[in-house]
Amino acid sequence: MTGTLYGLGVGPGDPELLTLKAVRLIKDSPVIAYPAPDTGDSLARAIAAPHIPDGRTEIVIRTPMISGQFPANDVYDHYAIEIAGHLRSGRDVAVLCEGDPFLYGSFMYVFSRLSEEFQTEVIPGVSSLMACAAAAGAPLVSRNQILSVVPATLDEDALRDRLSNSDAVALMKVGRHLEKVRRVLTELNLVDNARYVEHASMEDEKVLTMNDLNGATAPYFSMILVRHPERGADA
Repeated sequence: MTGTLYGLGVGPGDPELLTLKAVRLIKDSPVIAYPAPDTGDSLARAIAAPHIPDGRTEIVIRTPMISGQFPANDVYDHYAIEIAGHLRSGRDVAVLCEGDPFLYGSFMYVFSRLSEEFQTEVIPGVSSLMACAAAAGAPLVSRNQILSVVPATLDEDALRDRLSNSDAVALMKVGRHLEKVRRVLTELNLVDNARYVEHASMEDEKVLTMNDLNGATAPYFSMILVRHPERGADA
C-alpha cells in the first residue's frame, strides 16, 4: 500500500494555534516536508518544531521567494518526485504549510502534482487572515457585508476597483507594494478605515493605523484590513 500525503496547515506563527489533528499527524508521519527560502530557516518547521520527533526524515523544499519566480515549477517538480518516492514505499508524508494550505498556501503546488495518484488529506489551519483580525481587534465583516481577499500585487486600477466596490478588504502580500496601497487608500479616503498588521500571533507582532505606519515597504508576513462599516452592516 502507498502512503498518505497530508497537507498540514500549521497556522500563522504561534505554535499554540496548531490544531490537535495537525499535532497528531506531525508526530505520526515518518516523513516531514516543509517550505523554506533559498537561505535561512523554515517558519513552518519552526512552528511545528516542538512536535517533530527525533529520527524523522525531513525534506526541505527550498523555493525562491522572488517576484516573477514563484511558484518555481521546476523546484516543485523536483520535490514532488522525492515525496512520491516515499509515498510509493508506503510512508506517509506530512507537508507543513504556514497558515492554511488552500489560502495562498504553498502546499497547493504539491497537491496539484500528487493528489491524483496518492491518497491525500488536507488539514486546515488558522489562516493569517483570522490571526490579523484577532490581533487588530477588528471584526472582518458583519451581517450582510461581503469580504474580499485581495493580493496587493494587483496594479493600482485593479486595487482601486476592489477597494471601491467591497464592504471589507483583506490586502495580503503587501511587502514592496505598500506605497502603492497607501496611494490608493489615500485617493479613496480609506486611510482612517485601514489597519496594518505585521507578524500576527508572533512575538514581534505589530498593529498600526496607516497614519502611524512609516516606510515604503513591509515584511512578507503583513496585511492591511479595510472595512466600510456603513455598508451592509445594519441590513
